Amino acid sequence: MRRISALLLACACALLGACAQAPKAPLGDELVVVLPGHDGKVGGVVVRRDGAEQVLDRPYAASRIVAEGGPQPAQLTAAAVQDTFGAALAALPGKPATFLVYFLEGKDELTAASNAELKNVFAEIKRRPEPDLMIIGHADSVGSDSFNDKLSLARAERVRELLRGLGIAPSRMQVAGRGKREALVPTQGNVAEARNRRVEISVR
Repeated sequence: MRRISALLLACACALLGACAQAPKAPLGDELVVVLPGHDGKVGGVVVRRDGAEQVLDRPYAASRIVAEGGPQPAQLTAAAVQDTFGAALAALPGKPATFLVYFLEGKDELTAASNAELKNVFAEIKRRPEPDLMIIGHADSVGSDSFNDKLSLARAERVRELLRGLGIAPSRMQVAGRGKREALVPTQGNVAEARNRRVEISVR
């Protein structure tokens, strides 16, 4: 009786172990392609399967992997990539555009030239279906850290309000102030440098 019980227990454990192991999903076909960036530069990717390895480091270099097989080299064209991945590529965010606007010394008031530059910013924003903006204010080295932190943030907020007045939703804009810590033109302390009194607007 004990032998039969032990045998049944062993069989039950084996069945439970078999149930606990999920079946492996079958491997499907894959296509990996390296695309050049917005600036034309190309990175690299390593494709591995079943002990085989392939390095892709040229524009439109590709690797085709069939079910249960290793990677096979291929070379696509820009047109072929567009035909295959056109919908996915269209859904990606566009290349970010960056604008600089400048301010009067010690104030959150734009220079006359920078007021005109806002029209170009607005045109770029309207060109994008779902724009996101990062607006970062900066100051020169005149004044204390505390003063310049507040001033740089006030400058960023000023730009946000001007763009809001042009119809840009506030939810699309983030603002921050960097004070005098990220000078475009490094200077000694208490130096009035017009190029550091700026706001950087990144449109994505």
